[in-house]
Amino acid sequence: MCSFSQEYVMEVWMACGFSGKWIECDLLFSPLFADLPLASSNNSKTFCVKLEYRSQWILGMAVVGILRRIWSLDMLLPLRLIPKSFACEIALQKDSWKTLLLLAYQSLGVVYGDLSTSPLYVYKSTFADDIQHSDTNEEIFGVLSFVFWTITLVPLFKYIFVVLRADDNGEGGTFALYSLLCRHAKVSLLPNRQVADESLSTYKLENPPEKNSTRVKMYLEKHKALHTALLILVLLGTCMVIGDGILTPAISVFSAVSGLELSMSSDHHQWPLKMIKNGRGSALFILVQLVNKSKRLTSISYFIGSLVSYSTLYAIHIADAVVPITCFILVCLFTLQHYGTHRVGFLFAPVVLAWLLCISALGLYNIIHWNPHVYQALSPYYMFKFMKKTKKGGWMSLGGILLCITGSEAMFADLGHFSYAAFQIAFTFLVYPALILAYMGQAAYLSQHHDNANHIGFYISVPGKLRIPVLIIAILASVVGSQAIISGTFSIINQSQSLGCFPRVKVVHTSDKIHGQIYIPEINWMLMILCIAVTIGFRDTKHMGNASGLAVMTVMLVTTCLTSLVIIICWHKPPIVALCFLLFFGSIELLYFSASLTKFTEGAWLPILLALFLMTIMFVWHYATIKKYEFDLHNKVSLEWLLALGPSLGIARVPGIGIVFTNLTSGIPANFSRFVTNLPAFHRVLVFVCIKSVPVPFVPPAERYLVGRVGPPGHRSYRCIVRYGYRDVHQDVDSFESELVARLADFINYDWHRAHGTISFPEYDASQSNESSGEYRLAVIGTVAFSGIPAYEIEESVQLASISGGFPTVESVTDVIEMEPVGVVERRVRFAIDDESGTRSPADMDLQLQEELEDLLLAQQAGTAFILGHSHVKAKQGSSLLKRLALNFGYNFLRRNCRGPDVALKVPPVSLLEVGMVYVV
Repeated sequence: MCSFSQEYVMEVWMACGFSGKWIECDLLFSPLFADLPLASSNNSKTFCVKLEYRSQWILGMAVVGILRRIWSLDMLLPLRLIPKSFACEIALQKDSWKTLLLLAYQSLGVVYGDLSTSPLYVYKSTFADDIQHSDTNEEIFGVLSFVFWTITLVPLFKYIFVVLRADDNGEGGTFALYSLLCRHAKVSLLPNRQVADESLSTYKLENPPEKNSTRVKMYLEKHKALHTALLILVLLGTCMVIGDGILTPAISVFSAVSGLELSMSSDHHQWPLKMIKNGRGSALFILVQLVNKSKRLTSISYFIGSLVSYSTLYAIHIADAVVPITCFILVCLFTLQHYGTHRVGFLFAPVVLAWLLCISALGLYNIIHWNPHVYQALSPYYMFKFMKKTKKGGWMSLGGILLCITGSEAMFADLGHFSYAAFQIAFTFLVYPALILAYMGQAAYLSQHHDNANHIGFYISVPGKLRIPVLIIAILASVVGSQAIISGTFSIINQSQSLGCFPRVKVVHTSDKIHGQIYIPEINWMLMILCIAVTIGFRDTKHMGNASGLAVMTVMLVTTCLTSLVIIICWHKPPIVALCFLLFFGSIELLYFSASLTKFTEGAWLPILLALFLMTIMFVWHYATIKKYEFDLHNKVSLEWLLALGPSLGIARVPGIGIVFTNLTSGIPANFSRFVTNLPAFHRVLVFVCIKSVPVPFVPPAERYLVGRVGPPGHRSYRCIVRYGYRDVHQDVDSFESELVARLADFINYDWHRAHGTISFPEYDASQSNESSGEYRLAVIGTVAFSGIPAYEIEESVQLASISGGFPTVESVTDVIEMEPVGVVERRVRFAIDDESGTRSPADMDLQLQEELEDLLLAQQAGTAFILGHSHVKAKQGSSLLKRLALNFGYNFLRRNCRGPDVALKVPPVSLLEVGMVYVV
């Protein structure tokens, strides 16, 4: 076995011509490095490489796993600090191009399904009522010019070259932009914030804040009303994404299935009526019954499938076959969601690739066969002629043209699953040319066929012999596109719930290997019912397109506004740059947005109604959550009260571990005092657990737990703050309980070494801790190797690592010590354990340490009880009518009808102790 030193690795690296900043890369047991240990002082698989961010391909390097960040088109590696929740390996390889092209290929099925199916309904929606296709072809050429420049400016220039760079540790979307702004400016409304959160590796700022803050940042931080306005803006974008999750499956599948109308002759078009008259109409019902009786489907899907089949038989003589077939496909699509996209995901990319090649070939055929000079319509001059001739009708028709960019936001929302370069390659070299060829081909066909002016659509430009195969591919592609937006809806609702902006719902993780693939049963069935209602209610692409267009443009406007703030506050660019970005792209989107608003009575009312309803729910829930936290903060009990509890007051300590869940990061919660008052006993080991969200997408497991003492060691009371990012997977209660006990054991060992002076602080004075308040310093306990012989065996080896400086909380000054993996250079203070401590026998070790660890082990064996508050919120007397309606009726109704905290935390009922609390706020 050969071994290479860090110096040798750096020499080879520098020989390749790379230089610049130090970037930390963690090799998580890469197969290529398993037999190739790096010689280092701590024998860890961590090394630092020096790389300059410049435009060049890094030959010999590739990413095995998920790429986290790409800086430019020429850049291959995402050299960022990667959260350890992602198994990302950086290995020396020669097939870097193959790896990147594979990621670009995989992104087709997940990201571009919705965008690639837009040719199915853009021309049909545009020429619905407002404008007519004439012999001069000015209308069709003007629409083609608008489509070309809209796709070029918004998805290509705005998203590919600007917005995708505004990522949050590789994650994209509305919450990623809000998270960036909250870290660079004090605009967050999240409760229980701690300065210690800023020491997270995923929290660190890419661009350190300047000494002289910009006026925009100072003005934003100064006015609290702007913090609320910013949150409302983010919630508006979130609600419109959820609305798009209802409209996109309906319009995509409906437009694809509508090809049946053209494929049927007038004689065959009446086949449903003939089936009913001949008594064969029950065949569809029997088919649905057989599918629904399959063991794989739930009782809910059985009921809805039967309902749809019955309604199909009665409605089929009124409408054509398109509506019932669309409903049937939607039922199947939503019923299969609980299997997870990873089970059928391998089919997504080939389907979208086949669809893109199909529309490209059809476009080339129509251009060459019908009008080779259609490329001239790409000139902006045709937009001017179009608007000059059509005037108000042309402006109103923009509501249909904007549908050509539906799905663009998915590139940004799904950034964390792929990479910047993969999106650039897939969109620039495949998706973009295919879409342009498809729209040019349809325009070339229509320019020579004016007799079909009343039946403009995608399928009339398809040769008759190819319509059935194209129809099948289109249906499959629309299902793939719908799957992407449904998965995105689940993801954004989970993010909203993590940040306290959405009622608690059940989140099922459908894949143990692929992070972020989730399924939310309640939301899934609601989306399905609403999708079917939209399909049956609207029955045409015109109304569906108007509704979808307004939702899409609202999300894009929100993204433009937030990106403008990121340019100033996070990237430290001059305000004039952000203003130019806002005015240029904002004016384009406002033009389309205004055109969509004119269709308010023709379908555009639906996303507005959905947004108002969802925003009301989210804002009421968030407002009540903040008020409950403020109530807990003002009514917390002093530590002296806890320490005074004892046998003299009739209080008994029972065996076991008592885990008290609270939102407070310091102090004793009021629900615990209420618990002890009514039941004069509590457990021998007491742990106050605060599960909080921080404005980062992921928190590395080694930095998740903040542990400290509450009172003296003999009291056996601890505080544990568990930090999650808005995209983190919350642990099951079994793994959480065992992990918590292991972290407590780590902390006890660390605290014993600190108390006995075996830890040296070269840059941090231990006397700074505020121990007089009873709240001792908190330590970030990580899963790292413990130096020396473990003091006590408790399920796994007790471990110790390095520490770093202290940070006060917002409410009280509590020192924080980090215990993290060795090798992190910035703001890390290491300690050393005396050589003698590693050779001591267990008999020589301190008795207090052994007793405390024994108590912890015995308490774990005795059982664990989870103490949660069962809250009822009530507005105080004298509150406004709006506040009383929001709290007394709105929030309490949501609380009673959503998942309880015990379900959200996955607490077993046999171990649950609920304490009733009335919050008067």
